[in-house]
Amino acid sequence: MKKFLFSTAILTLALMMTSCDNRKNPLLEEWDTPFGIPPFEEVQIDDYKPAVLAAIEEHNKEIDAIVNNPAAPDFENTIVALDNAGGLFSRVYSVFGSETSINSTPELMAIETELAPVVSAHFNEISLNEKLYERVKAVYDNRENLNLEPDQMRLLTETYKGYERAGATLPADKKEELKKINSRISELQLKFEQNVLKETAAFTLVVDDEADLAGLPQAAIDAAAQRAEEKGMGGMWVFGLDNASVMPFLQYDDNRELRTKLLNGYLNRGNNDDANDNKAIIVEMVNLYNQKAKIMGYDNYAEFVLEDRMAKTPEAVYNLLDQLWTPALKSARRELADMYPIAKAQGVNGELTAADWRYYFEKAKAEKFNLSEDELKPYFKFENVREGIFYVANRLYGITFTQLNNVPVPHPEAQAFECKDADGSTLGIIFMDMFARPGYKRGGAWCGGYREQYYKDGVRVIPIVTIVGNFTRGTGDAPALLSPDETETFFHEFGHALQSLLQDVRYQGNASMTRDFVELPSQINEHWAFEPEVLKVYAKHYQTGEVIPQELVDKLDKSGKYGQGFATTEYLAASLLDMDYFIMDEIPADLDVNKFEAKVLGDRGLLSQIPPRYRSTYFTHVFGGGYTVGYYSYIWAEVLDADAYEAFKETGDIFNQEVARKFREEVLERGGEDDAMTLYVNFRGKEPGIDPLLANRGLK
Repeated sequence: MKKFLFSTAILTLALMMTSCDNRKNPLLEEWDTPFGIPPFEEVQIDDYKPAVLAAIEEHNKEIDAIVNNPAAPDFENTIVALDNAGGLFSRVYSVFGSETSINSTPELMAIETELAPVVSAHFNEISLNEKLYERVKAVYDNRENLNLEPDQMRLLTETYKGYERAGATLPADKKEELKKINSRISELQLKFEQNVLKETAAFTLVVDDEADLAGLPQAAIDAAAQRAEEKGMGGMWVFGLDNASVMPFLQYDDNRELRTKLLNGYLNRGNNDDANDNKAIIVEMVNLYNQKAKIMGYDNYAEFVLEDRMAKTPEAVYNLLDQLWTPALKSARRELADMYPIAKAQGVNGELTAADWRYYFEKAKAEKFNLSEDELKPYFKFENVREGIFYVANRLYGITFTQLNNVPVPHPEAQAFECKDADGSTLGIIFMDMFARPGYKRGGAWCGGYREQYYKDGVRVIPIVTIVGNFTRGTGDAPALLSPDETETFFHEFGHALQSLLQDVRYQGNASMTRDFVELPSQINEHWAFEPEVLKVYAKHYQTGEVIPQELVDKLDKSGKYGQGFATTEYLAASLLDMDYFIMDEIPADLDVNKFEAKVLGDRGLLSQIPPRYRSTYFTHVFGGGYTVGYYSYIWAEVLDADAYEAFKETGDIFNQEVARKFREEVLERGGEDDAMTLYVNFRGKEPGIDPLLANRGLK
């Protein structure tokens, strides 16, 4: 996001976009709210389209002013001006984009579909603007004579490189072809995401016989009963495809047939040969990405993307994934072997299936370590976990969090907190919207924002950050109790938020970390979640207040690496699937998504009981955009985070202040102000090795 600017032109546009009753569009007004928070409650659905169109018009005027500036191009009038342009668009679209993720109603989807090609065309025109590129190039060619500071040189270099990689040097006919490809990809990405959202929302498993709930924790039963009530189906139980509903069912329900039915619904989203089918979309997108790579002078799309990442080449990515595949698969086979005796004792003969894995894994884990998830969850009340997260952040960086009341929030369930530095200055605002809402809330968990940190007249303007999840909510009088996986996810997303809150860059163009570096702040934060020293602070029984017993802490520690065979294999399978789609130099005319997926994973020996974490037809990370040729980034960053955490452990103090200070100053604050590996080496003093990751996952 860019910072926002106000001008007479914007105010004029705001007046133009008022309704018949003289109501002004709140998205185009100056936000006279605490901390400049968006006025969420004032925004109506009819405000979005005119606000986006007005913001595009204002952005175009800013670009025209740069292009038509009679003064010779220099760093300030071209590079900085370009960095500052688009502020209104960023603040408007941040609100719109967030709403389409947390409350994407059919009406909002229709607006999103209508605006997607308009927005794509707008940014295509900017990135392929020949006169604008000429000004940028003129500054870049003179860079050695400008006496620029390091962050200024970085901004100039990355701006120039961004225009070259966007196709600014292409001949006119190729530019037009690229515009059409980019626009079509944008449309298909949106359609793909909406199809997955619709498929997830539409599927329900209705249970009308209480006997079919055998094995389920009471919290899962209560949640399903509540869903049924909300659908006017009192006396029944309803389960959906969001993780808060589907995962407990797969882990604990004794009815194998129903587990299979629910898992099939989950795995076949976008693969049902109906109006929401995604297979044809995938084929078209793979072809379009390949065409784009060829236009840009590359053999395949993976080569084009990775050139600008830490990995640099497809070979480097495959080298890492292949190093992990064999030990992960070996570990997964050991886990599977532990399940068969338990299944046989229950009368299950023959091969286990994908619908059996989570169910029998829980039983094998309980037998091996005398520990069940249900035994742990009472100690992980949502509010206590949140306080544990705040505690870790305070111990590491001296920062504090105070809940804010009576401020606008993006959803009635969201909570707002002010983050302050050790000196009492405000670092930023963070929203938390952490519970599943069946229907049109996007699945998974993520960190986003409504304003990035930036400087105005030499003063730091604070960021406004949001983290969103789909945790299992409490029912009746029982509070929300998180599973260990949900707890780790909470720590993960908060790590992203910390990076946004602590970021301190002078130029917005230097804010973004590369895709395979951006997961370092989130994943290193996970390491503190289950440290015994930290558990003793926040893991307290929700009824008695008793601190988690040492016996349970020991069991949790011993069992922590059990299950990493499955977790690593399903993740690697999805990462390899992503890479294999885009490493092809030529796309087969008869590309069949299901056959392609089965072959590339089957040839590698993936166990039939382990589907990839994301099958192609609901792999929104890749085909919805954002992580295309990038899903490997999580494991790439884990090499970094495992090694970085060693820097704390080596001192004998997981809260070592000197290490924390260095990590904050060299990584969290600096965003993309330098090459990612340079930033890491500045912190660690050396490049990372893979051994800490292997040890962390129990694969060494």
